[in-house]
Amino acid sequence: MSKRIEAKYKINRRLGANLWGRSKSPLNRGKENPPGQHGQRRKKPSDFGTQLMAKQKLKGYYGNISEKQFRRLYDEAVRRRGDTSENLIGLLECRLDAVVYRLKFAPTPFAARQLVNHCHILVNGKRVNIPSYRVNEGDVISVKTKSKDMALILEAAQSGERDVPDYLEVDHKEMKGKFVRVPKLGDVPYAVQMEPNLVVEFYLALTRITKFCGNAGFGT
Repeated sequence: MSKRIEAKYKINRRLGANLWGRSKSPLNRGKENPPGQHGQRRKKPSDFGTQLMAKQKLKGYYGNISEKQFRRLYDEAVRRRGDTSENLIGLLECRLDAVVYRLKFAPTPFAARQLVNHCHILVNGKRVNIPSYRVNEGDVISVKTKSKDMALILEAAQSGERDVPDYLEVDHKEMKGKFVRVPKLGDVPYAVQMEPNLVVEFYLALTRITKFCGNAGFGT
């Protein structure tokens, strides 16, 4: 399991963005430089660097997604019909931990992942403990009866920091929600601008670099 839970706000500082729009972010206290002794030496990024930053922002937003998991989602988005960047957003938002976060059952994607891992979440009445589990349209996501009074869940549900998007339905009294439809980029309430088109460009550029190195014999 990734250890990024321990340093989630360092992600904000490194990327220079309050990814989740939280009041506790160090960016709200004027800490705009990346962490580390060389944090203030910020250069203007190249096109590839800008694409990499877009990928890191989108991947970082969803908490503990590894590069391998993220690349697998990208590859599936490519295989699907339609716009690859829109497909990628849809696949990310179908993850169970993302849906739990969107329903305001958890204050952060990190906490949502923990709730799923610790068996507090049900899908269509059945326990699911896999954060990457893909939710389908019409699925009902609920909090286990014994977990409904957890302080973390109650505080998240009552928080005014964010709203539940309209591609979900929720009843916070029953701690139950429904995944109505797969969203498009414009439907997703990101706290900062996401640029999945640059993520697609990043992987295309990476593929070209890999092929060039292979053809030039650098990998042998």
